[in-house]
Amino acid sequence: MPNIREIHERIESIKQILKITNAMYLISSSKLKKARKALDSTEPYFYKLQETIENVLEHTPHMRQMYFDRRSDIPEDKRKRGYIVITGDKGLCGNYNHNILRYTDEKLDAVPDLNNCYLFVMGQVGRLYYQRRIKSGKQAYVDGEFLYTTQNPTLYRAAEIADIVLEKFKKKELDEVWVLYTDMVTSNVQETRTVQLLPFERRHFGKAEDGTMKKLPKASFMPSPEKVMDYLIPQYAKGIIYGAMVEAFCCEQQSRMTAMDSATTSAKDMIHDLSLMYNRARQAAITQEITEVCGGAANVQEE
Repeated sequence: MPNIREIHERIESIKQILKITNAMYLISSSKLKKARKALDSTEPYFYKLQETIENVLEHTPHMRQMYFDRRSDIPEDKRKRGYIVITGDKGLCGNYNHNILRYTDEKLDAVPDLNNCYLFVMGQVGRLYYQRRIKSGKQAYVDGEFLYTTQNPTLYRAAEIADIVLEKFKKKELDEVWVLYTDMVTSNVQETRTVQLLPFERRHFGKAEDGTMKKLPKASFMPSPEKVMDYLIPQYAKGIIYGAMVEAFCCEQQSRMTAMDSATTSAKDMIHDLSLMYNRARQAAITQEITEVCGGAANVQEE
């Protein structure tokens, strides 16, 4: 059984850890509220943008636009796929990073040819994970210049990322672009999801009640509907990426809050158990001292 001093030192060290886990819980809670508020304030703009794109498509049913080019002539096994994978920058957030990395690996396993796969990884955890896997020779190409953090997601950062993938799509360096992230369904339920960013499809916008595209009378656009869409689509792509970044960031913070709350509870339980052990050891030491004093007194009286 450890002595009183060892038990006391262990209790004090756990109390220090308890302060850290509690502080991390409060910080994650604050970050979660801030990110959610920022997303709520920008959502109306992107909803209006989506409505505008729907309007343009409804009035121009035969318009050809580069961001809607499905490139059907390219075989499935030859298509160049890009995956924007959003992970965390730090650990101590439960199984958040493990889930998104495992989900990404499952997607990559279903790809016909990994040589035509390109990973754009956000977050230090995912970046290090896939860089290690590259050495095994069984991994898709990871863009080493795509160095973006997931902390404090901003529209400016989302715009930079959108510009990169849109430019690669225009140059036909990519035929498809997907966003893999974690979505917060409720505060206790999180789901890993895949969203197709490019090419855009008409069926994603403005469906009629029977599921088909609504077709309205043709309208005139200045200078042309293609030019209008050239401006709207990048803005809309930025909104999709920003929404995914915020959702993933909120999931990370929620996972960290849950993990830190569990750690705090465990620390309190350990302190309780150690306190009982400390009291027993202290009582045993006091009892021993009393016994020794009584024994010494008895010996003195006998002499």
